[in-house]
Amino acid sequence: MKNIWNKAAWALLAGPLALSACSKNDKGSLQGPVPAASFTSTVNSTQYPITVTFTDNSTDGFINQWDFGDGTTGTGQTVTHTYTQAGSYKVRLTESGRGGTNATPQTTVVIPSLCGNAGFSALANCQSNVAGARVFTYSNDAGAVKHLDASNNVTYSSPANSLTSCQADDQFTFSGTSASYTYESNGGTYAGGTCGASQSSSGAFVYKPGGGVNGLGQIILQKAGTFIGEPVAVTNLTYDIIEASSTVLRLRGTLADGTKTEVTLVPFDAVTRVKQLLTNGTQKTWLLDNTSAAPIIVGTEDKPGQYYAGNTAGGQLPACQADDEFTFSAANVYTYDAKAETFVAGVNGAAGSCQAPRSDSTPFTFGPADGAGLAQFVLGKAGMFIGVTDAPDLTYRILAITDKTMLLRAGTGKNGAVVFTIKLVAK
Repeated sequence: MKNIWNKAAWALLAGPLALSACSKNDKGSLQGPVPAASFTSTVNSTQYPITVTFTDNSTDGFINQWDFGDGTTGTGQTVTHTYTQAGSYKVRLTESGRGGTNATPQTTVVIPSLCGNAGFSALANCQSNVAGARVFTYSNDAGAVKHLDASNNVTYSSPANSLTSCQADDQFTFSGTSASYTYESNGGTYAGGTCGASQSSSGAFVYKPGGGVNGLGQIILQKAGTFIGEPVAVTNLTYDIIEASSTVLRLRGTLADGTKTEVTLVPFDAVTRVKQLLTNGTQKTWLLDNTSAAPIIVGTEDKPGQYYAGNTAGGQLPACQADDEFTFSAANVYTYDAKAETFVAGVNGAAGSCQAPRSDSTPFTFGPADGAGLAQFVLGKAGMFIGVTDAPDLTYRILAITDKTMLLRAGTGKNGAVVFTIKLVAK
């Protein structure tokens, strides 16, 4: 009985040794042929971002590692990889098996540019066949927002310069280098006929050339709840490009009931936007803000209230100054209306006084701010002023502006020069 047990035990112990001996060669390595690594690729350029499907055709391997040539890697027998930028990419497949590891040579995969497409070029701000990014905002022209019925009859078209401030300052950014879309409300979103909470958002987008109404393509947002223009749910998050150029992007989306929303966007230009707020697209009148504290302060660029910090709120300005009107036109003409009198600042410590009106008008130049500020204008006639007669020169920088308020700084402020900071409100 003992002898039988010993034979059975030796048989069980010998089994793993035999298996181990069969699975390795004399040098301790796995047995089997070295993998023959190879792959094929198929480029799908029917949309952006462009995808490439890679298929592992290797033999004698069971572990694969892809190097897609853009700094990313992956695994899988058949994989689809997304490229957001045109160019030539060096792709390599490394295959591992029982007999070792083998890799393909670097194989060039060419991702074509869509910048030759008018719709994509306008959307992604293509320069020299290279996609970039572009920020859009609403057009100031009539028809910036339209509603259409299911038969494309216009049921509503916004008048020129009619958008509320919380809508007119919206920004819509498309990046051609990352296939990303961002909506920035700048504080509030116009929805349901009123300015409400911000609905700013971001996500990816897909561009499909050749589709849409005029063959300019379609934009398909990839994140639920995102929108372009009006915050409404368009079918499949898809917008047809109706018009596209370096100066305009017009999009149309279809709602579930068949009606449509259409928005006309233009490339965002901060200086242009500031002038639109200053003039309301035609002309606009401003008054000194006599209800807030310190409507006028005097100092330097570094210390704006160093010399005069202003008075407390409550009608501190003389009546002949508080009723002054300052009107700016889109044709670059500034008009000062003193009403009955002009408050003339005192000299050498003397108190100022109400004197004969100095009403007048002058052309002005408008452009980017030379120093701190969103933009600036320079009055063309000596002796003209805004708010206070002893402002340091004819240069006024717009530090902040909405459709209701404006913060001006008179003077360049260079080399420690005196500046006047002035609060105004729309009439």
